[in-house]
Amino acid sequence: MSTSARDAVRGRAPGLVLDRTFSAVLFDMDGTLISSIGSVVRSWTRLAQEFAIPAERFGDFHGTPARALLDHLMHDRTASERARAVERVEELEVADLDDIAILPGASRALHAVDAPGRSAIVTSCTRRLAQARLVATGLPVPRVVVTVDDVTRGKPDPEPFRLGADRLGVRPEDCLVVEDATAGVQAGEAAGAATLALTTTAADGRIEADLVVRDLSAVRLLLVPDGVRVELC
Repeated sequence: MSTSARDAVRGRAPGLVLDRTFSAVLFDMDGTLISSIGSVVRSWTRLAQEFAIPAERFGDFHGTPARALLDHLMHDRTASERARAVERVEELEVADLDDIAILPGASRALHAVDAPGRSAIVTSCTRRLAQARLVATGLPVPRVVVTVDDVTRGKPDPEPFRLGADRLGVRPEDCLVVEDATAGVQAGEAAGAATLALTTTAADGRIEADLVVRDLSAVRLLLVPDGVRVELC
């Protein structure tokens, strides 16, 4: 990597990403590998209308599982009503796949680490929704996919990334987490992983991690004999 490229790096500790070899890479899905923002906005707008959720309750909850988000948004409703809302928003999102798109660099990154035990997808989606979106894009899918259905506590808790690493047979401390949401970065850090954040979703690029780039086209993942390395493009 050239001196000028390194000078252009933003992040708290870029060397934690650029100067080591990782056992595996744990990718978030929405906002990291694919863009589903149109579907998300339409589905959640309709849900808010159907369940009369006040607009002012919404904030930056990207990367948070739907159930946890609805527990917050509908804290004054019954458990059964919140459960109906969870089912309804999944139904809306699964049916709305028209403008799901692959983000820059995502396909190349997944192909680059297409080797046993070197990558996983760790998403806050349900398995049904994750499968629908991945099929819609045609992206190569790693053998290990962790969804919110697999864990007790979703992001920003570290459980999803710890489980992803465990299913790959590696330590989370030896992994790189790739995320676009603050909740996801926090989960990766809490798991002990190094973090690479993308500014694909965060307003004004306001997200912090060990290394921050615009999207996966800004880096190159290299499969080496003992793992995966990261270079700036």
